[in-house]
Amino acid sequence: MKTTHKRHWMHFLKDVMICSLGAYGGPEAHYGVFTDQMVIKKKYLDETELVELIALTGILPGPSSTQTITAIGYKIGGPVLAFLTLLVWALPAIVIMTVLSFLYQFLSDRQLDASGLRFIGPMAVAFIALAAFRIGKKVIKGKLTLGLFLVAGVVTFFFRQAWIFPLVLVLGGVITVIASKEKELWNRVQLSPPWFFFILFVVLAIASVGVYLLFPNPITDLFQSFYRYGYLVIGGGQVVIPYMLSDLVELHQYMTADQFLTGFGIVQGIPGPMFSFSAYAGGMAASSGGVLNQILGAFAAGIGIFLPGTLLIFFVYPIWSQLKGVKAIQLSLTGITAVAGGLIAAAAVVLMRASGFTLENGIVFLISFLLLASKKIPAPFIVFFTILAGFLI
Repeated sequence: MKTTHKRHWMHFLKDVMICSLGAYGGPEAHYGVFTDQMVIKKKYLDETELVELIALTGILPGPSSTQTITAIGYKIGGPVLAFLTLLVWALPAIVIMTVLSFLYQFLSDRQLDASGLRFIGPMAVAFIALAAFRIGKKVIKGKLTLGLFLVAGVVTFFFRQAWIFPLVLVLGGVITVIASKEKELWNRVQLSPPWFFFILFVVLAIASVGVYLLFPNPITDLFQSFYRYGYLVIGGGQVVIPYMLSDLVELHQYMTADQFLTGFGIVQGIPGPMFSFSAYAGGMAASSGGVLNQILGAFAAGIGIFLPGTLLIFFVYPIWSQLKGVKAIQLSLTGITAVAGGLIAAAAVVLMRASGFTLENGIVFLISFLLLASKKIPAPFIVFFTILAGFLI
């Protein structure tokens, strides 16, 4: 690599780090940071290109804001810089959430009352509820999308099996395409895709399950589970919560609902991608095997959930200019996002029920919701004061 390229890459990765340290909340908030740092200040791309990337990652499975900034790295320096971009963007948050997965054990060892964290649950539900409200306002554009939103919410409230979630997402997209009555949906476009990344994506999906079946243990289970989350989820960190809740809490009982909500609440105050919550969840799921096992579980989950979306963006981004001409893909996104909003709304109700419908929790939820909606107090301060209130009251 030439010296000028090295300097250019280092400057770019510094800007990625600035984005990582300044990005709180979900993808919508992250896109604001990207616009400010990558478009307005440094002009790595223009606003039209950024909006196109957001549309692309909205279609693809995986963490949308992570895929967006990875794609910007691909645009600047190809797959190598894109991979470095992913590391700089995601690794700090993964390390922080891995450390925080030891929080409950830390409190127990020091005979501190973990009930001091009890307010994090209803506060975390406020984040999810606000996300459902905002997404609902954005995606509900008529009777069809309203129906998809409500039906998806009701179905996933009563049926919590993991296969339900991708099924309703796919059906939402299919129904929207059929209802559009558009012609020439699958218009032909000339593509030259880098098949290596797609083949690797498929091989890892199959191999991860195969390795778990041959060597069943919490680490192989976590990697194959989180890899599956990574390729089944379309949207931001809030969308993956129903999958994790169903598998990790309700099915495998790797952790309690309170522990799950504690991690999800804390991640709201951590800069970087919300998918870093996977490191906390993986660490908690493997905590019974000792410190090393817990660290391995955290990184197996963190790597597993980010890997599919990264491989897919490596595969799709080079052919994006041609792919976005397919009308069916554009139309299906309307239904998919409406269904995703319904999933998030259902998850908020399920998690609030798990946290407990008490007056105390209701007050915490309402205050948190109003503060978040006002946008006047940054998320980290809300998380900090919620934890402080839990130990003081």
